[in-house]
Amino acid sequence: MADNEKIKQLKQQLEAFLQQLDELEPSETSLEDIDRLIEMIESMEKKLK
Repeated sequence: MADNEKIKQLKQQLEAFLQQLDELEPSETSLEDIDRLIEMIESMEKKLK
């Protein structure tokens, strides 16, 4: 995958992550929600390598 494509894809994933983070209500956030966010971060990290 070309570097430009990789950066574009990671940017889209980061935007999706930030949107989900903004939509979370702290009092209603479950462990599953947090696990999903951690999985998203880990996925982005793997693609940077």
